[in-house]
Amino acid sequence: MRILGDVDRPVYNACMQPSPSPVTPAPSPRERILLTAHDLFYREGIRATGIDRVIAESGVAKVTFYRQFPSKNDLICEFLEYRHLQWMAWFSDALARHGGGPDALCPALAEWFADVHFRGCAFINSVAELGGTLPAVVEITRRHKQDMADAIAGLLPASRHNKQDALDLALAVDGAITRAQMDETPDAALASLKRIQKSLQRGR
Repeated sequence: MRILGDVDRPVYNACMQPSPSPVTPAPSPRERILLTAHDLFYREGIRATGIDRVIAESGVAKVTFYRQFPSKNDLICEFLEYRHLQWMAWFSDALARHGGGPDALCPALAEWFADVHFRGCAFINSVAELGGTLPAVVEITRRHKQDMADAIAGLLPASRHNKQDALDLALAVDGAITRAQMDETPDAALASLKRIQKSLQRGR
């Protein structure tokens, strides 16, 4: 299965359609299903995307689909697990490219917010759609958000407040993601996040 480094775009949530080449083997049916579901679920929503559409666009037979994913819920969880690994790989790389310190947070997120395929946080969106009916979505999302907070903690100076400061910034990041999804531009979201980050640094 392809990882972030194999994607031609600089931002994680760009479309990742399979493109067989002499170097990269063609994706398996399971990978085609997952990549197709990933793009459709993120772009159009989970409830709005039926299994028949995933089957048609991934080019697999219905029996092949159900052999790989016995239910839509199984596919949803696999989508979120895949998204988690890919997004965290992109996030860590982007933070490092922007210096690896506290000031890397906003430029890294600015890359994502500016991408034409940006549709907010897949995990927040999924909890809004399914959190009340599919507990696994909430569990995966909590783990994702904790890993994001841990990555942010790695940007901050060592102190007894490091963990709490990272959790505060992670919450501010979620707010910025939501605001950037709604506004015509992400400028206000990024400016507010920058002020929060600076206030936390000054306060310590």
